[in-house]
Amino acid sequence: MKRRGPAAKRFPARGAGAGPALLAHIDGGARGNPGPAGYGVHVVEEASGRVNEIYGYLGVATNNVAEYAALLAVLEHAAAARAASLRILSDSQLLVRQMSGEYRVKDPRLRVLHGAARRLIAGLRSVALEHVPREENREADALANRAMNLEESSGPLPAALRGLPGTPVQQRLI
Repeated sequence: MKRRGPAAKRFPARGAGAGPALLAHIDGGARGNPGPAGYGVHVVEEASGRVNEIYGYLGVATNNVAEYAALLAVLEHAAAARAASLRILSDSQLLVRQMSGEYRVKDPRLRVLHGAARRLIAGLRSVALEHVPREENREADALANRAMNLEESSGPLPAALRGLPGTPVQQRLI
């Protein structure tokens, strides 16, 4: 059995999720820090095997903002799907440890995104977030790179990003 680092952070079950069990790989990146940034989310409905690919171009942002954008995108997707459960795999140790409360969130913009993620988690039935090695996150990384290469998104950016100071918003996607 592979050791994946600290145990997954499980958030208490809340809300009513009658929908699918979801497994999601998330990733965010920036070319330069800050620099052109994007995020990718690869979601699999565990029972059907159906795959959803979500990606977004953020303009100039930091790597950490891009990681939170991916988290917010998958949480919004899970809420819309009324997911019964959501297991999130991320190669960002900082994101996972901030969400678990192990690390403090010092950056004011990340505090806003962290708070938005906590509110979305509170509305979901079951959420687990765990850190995985980068090589186990290839699909999400490819989607983040697609967003940066094409400078486009698969849909609207997560709601919490739209009003975030210092992060451009793509008006055509809202």
